Amino acid sequence: MKRFAAIMLTCAMAVPVYAQNAATVNGKPIPQKSVDDFIALLIEQGAQDSPELREQVKQEIIGRTIMAQAAEAAGIANQPAVVQEMELAKQGIMIRALMSDYLKKNPVTDAQVAAEYEVLKKQEAGKQEYRVRHILLESEDQAKTVLADLKAKKTNFADAAKQYSKDPGSASRGGDLGWAASSSYVAPFANAVDSQKKGELSAAPVQSDFGWHILVVEDSRPITFPELNDVKDQIAEMMRQTKLEEFQQSLLKDAKVE
Repeated sequence: MKRFAAIMLTCAMAVPVYAQNAATVNGKPIPQKSVDDFIALLIEQGAQDSPELREQVKQEIIGRTIMAQAAEAAGIANQPAVVQEMELAKQGIMIRALMSDYLKKNPVTDAQVAAEYEVLKKQEAGKQEYRVRHILLESEDQAKTVLADLKAKKTNFADAAKQYSKDPGSASRGGDLGWAASSSYVAPFANAVDSQKKGELSAAPVQSDFGWHILVVEDSRPITFPELNDVKDQIAEMMRQTKLEEFQQSLLKDAKVE
């Protein structure tokens, strides 16, 4: 009876230890925690937990373990190029973990997001946005010819844009660029938008890095700033990136490089 009890106790103690391993590959155990951690990472990225996912993850880890064992047996890990790549991968993982740890310790709060929202909103106060049409042409001579035809009413703007414009995004819409602040455009084009009156055709073609433009400002209106709830996620992400950039710059500044 004592011998039977001892055997049962030994089995009871052994079962939890065995259960910690999801599999054993060529004598090397694969801890269940490795599988669980992998699944948790996938769930964080949007995957749905399921028996099928767990089996796929298990088989993936088994496959990787087998391939890694083969690579080790072949001495691949000692090849200089592989050593360098592994070191770079290790650094990348550590850097990402460092940045993640920094944000956990220095989170962007709702109050900070709200304050930044007010700053951005104030910066946009009083600004205008414009609805603009343009025709993009390759040369000044061609632009002058098309502009002359428009002024002489030999063609209308939409038709000329569809026929001549080199901007495929707007040509099919008759040159319509939609609503945007002038700051959205390159400097020469933006200056023309700011200076032209509503409904006015370009006095002369406007040159930019893209070519020669003929434009007309169809309408303007005050910029309507979005509500906080509509942009808080974008602002928070922008602030997190700023925090990380400042953190990185502080590390570079404090480092002793010889």
